Amino acid sequence: MQPQKFHSPAVNDHIESISQHISDPALERLFRQCYPNTLDTTVAFQMVDGLPDTFVITGDIHAMWLRDSAAQVWPYLAQMQEDSELADMIAGLIRRHSACILIDPYANAFNNGPAHSQWQSDNTTMLPELHERKWELDSLCYAIRLAHGFWQRSSDRRPFDGQWLAAMKLAVATMKAQQRKKNRGPYSFTRNGSWQADTLACHGWGNPARPVGLIASMFRPSDDATVLPFLVPSNFFAVISLRQLASMVVDLSNESAFAIECTALADEVAAALQAHAIVQHPKHGAIYAYEVDGYGSALLMDDANIPSLLSLPYLGAVAQNEEVYQNTRRFALSFDNPWFFKGDHFEGNGSPHTLAPMIWPMSIIMRAMTSDQDDEISLCLHMLKSSHAETYFMHESFNANQPEQFTRSWFAWANTLLGELISKIAQERPHLLSAKE
Repeated sequence: MQPQKFHSPAVNDHIESISQHISDPALERLFRQCYPNTLDTTVAFQMVDGLPDTFVITGDIHAMWLRDSAAQVWPYLAQMQEDSELADMIAGLIRRHSACILIDPYANAFNNGPAHSQWQSDNTTMLPELHERKWELDSLCYAIRLAHGFWQRSSDRRPFDGQWLAAMKLAVATMKAQQRKKNRGPYSFTRNGSWQADTLACHGWGNPARPVGLIASMFRPSDDATVLPFLVPSNFFAVISLRQLASMVVDLSNESAFAIECTALADEVAAALQAHAIVQHPKHGAIYAYEVDGYGSALLMDDANIPSLLSLPYLGAVAQNEEVYQNTRRFALSFDNPWFFKGDHFEGNGSPHTLAPMIWPMSIIMRAMTSDQDDEISLCLHMLKSSHAETYFMHESFNANQPEQFTRSWFAWANTLLGELISKIAQERPHLLSAKE
């Protein structure tokens, strides 16, 4: 890893401000290393024709995911008013997202210009600019989320030009196409010689779904194939993203007709979620399913990757005290969720992406992010500071019983998310950072 690819005095000041309130040296070191990791190691920023342009790799994979890159810089929105270059960097990423969506709204990951990809032989419409072409609804939602967060905090309108508006219209058109009301739409995907979660059933179209107003997502935010095409957390994410987009386009582009279209789609998906995504669990009562198909089938699980069911309040998609969410949260953090693992000292959600019994730090972070209980948040902090295997970085996953067995030593999203959690605790519950164990 190459340190200090992008330097931000405002981020450094934030780190110093938070660190002085952390009494545990191990937790302080973890925060100091993790929070700036995206800036230190993954950002390529330049000015092109007087406008900012930013490419953000995910870490040990030298490609840019729409989802990961948006999430990696998200916490820095809070510091950009004190750092104009940081604001430029984020504006440049929004502009790059727009360009990428216009290249292909179905792609999840992009090269920095035309280049070779190990997935070039996938059976789908691959272009040289694409690293991977897995249709993941959350990818478009993350691009909208970052743009909305920037718009709320900045008077800079440079990212919101004609290219951005065209990308947003294409994103919404793609979502509507993937409601699959008239046909299956243009997207299909298979991968030769791969394991089950890396390719799609039914000759690349995915398993059947009944058109009920939900949006099909052929892959999860883990990049694993969905079993049932309507991925519930991503549909919740789409609802809030479409509402955010509607408010933006009225203010930025005077596009009232497009705003009405966004709101109508959000309303349709929200109604369909209430009609089709809630199931009765014999122990936990009414909960949200992870995936449904519109025929009545439902997959009951939660995956650590965000959007997850656990993360819905973090994304602003549901209220944290909502009864169905609270039931779902208890389910997700129990052995009734097949991807919840517990060892002697650690517990949390994993993912089929890394198999059993691998816990994702991201799930522990999200558990703390969506809790209002001091004891639970403290438990999460203890597990996080004890599971990094003396690297003082977060990993993709670690063995529930042996944290020194982990995947991905350089996973910037998880690092930045840990920094976001500690920043949140410092603002809302600073006594948890000063407490002695």
